[in-house]
Amino acid sequence: MNYNEPAVALIELRSIARGIKTADEMVKKAPVRLLEARTICPGKYMILIAGETAAVEESYKQGIVIGAEMVIDDLFLPNAHEQLIPVMESCVDVSEIDSLGVVEIFTVASVILSADAAVKMANVTLIELRMANGLGGKSFYTLTGELHELTAAVEAGVDIIEELGTLVCSEIIPNPHPDINLKLL
Repeated sequence: MNYNEPAVALIELRSIARGIKTADEMVKKAPVRLLEARTICPGKYMILIAGETAAVEESYKQGIVIGAEMVIDDLFLPNAHEQLIPVMESCVDVSEIDSLGVVEIFTVASVILSADAAVKMANVTLIELRMANGLGGKSFYTLTGELHELTAAVEAGVDIIEELGTLVCSEIIPNPHPDINLKLL
């Protein structure tokens, strides 16, 4: 875990051209790490950065200014949970899946917010966080832990975004079949 990266920010734009310009300006503004800058369905552009809180906030504010009227969603998350950034970069290896939680969401900003709330609530492990990659703009995350911990985590993740109207579905699968585990590991 890199504890020098406690903050993440995301800007989603309706223009690819403005998105590329915004990403460039954001990484020039402050010393942040560009985790992703890419197109997402349907024809939008996403920028995701991480770094120390002050630098991420400075870069995020610059992105909002440059993106201007093309910004359709955004998120600044200081003090992100230590599991969040590694799972954004790739799936996390887990030795076994006790119970499995899946939370499916309509927006990238909401999936980050929800996953962060879930892992801060209970002793669970994020397995995967997929952000609008080949999903028609939707996003989801999976997590595992003991059933009571997982239930508390999923509830926290759902509660934080429910009023935004971005939840598609959430499921908790106690003791998933081993074939399901193999497909996730």
